[in-house]
Amino acid sequence: MVLDKQGYDELVMYLTQNLALFEKPGVVKPNAPKVVELIEDVIAEHVIRLCEQHTGLSTEQRGLIVREVDGIVYDLQEVLSSVVDQRVTEEQQEFIEEFAGLVKNLFDSAIQ
Repeated sequence: MVLDKQGYDELVMYLTQNLALFEKPGVVKPNAPKVVELIEDVIAEHVIRLCEQHTGLSTEQRGLIVREVDGIVYDLQEVLSSVVDQRVTEEQQEFIEEFAGLVKNLFDSAIQ
């Protein structure tokens, strides 16, 4: 659906261009989640929103979306493997939330 599209390649490039956010120290709010927890939670929220907005999706389409999102989360965790267990900084949180929104946009475009 999206993994084999140019938009996903551009999303990976965007991640690559912003890796420095995960290599430098930053401000960590009290009770900040770990990087991996935030990735999973924020992307899951966007997938739920996606499915709620596209009520006509078949069970097969929803399954395909979930499988592809799992692949995207896996890729993201692999790239960020050295920091996934660290508490997320404010800058990292902003990036992860933006990245998740871009993932949702890819699926929105593929569905329409």
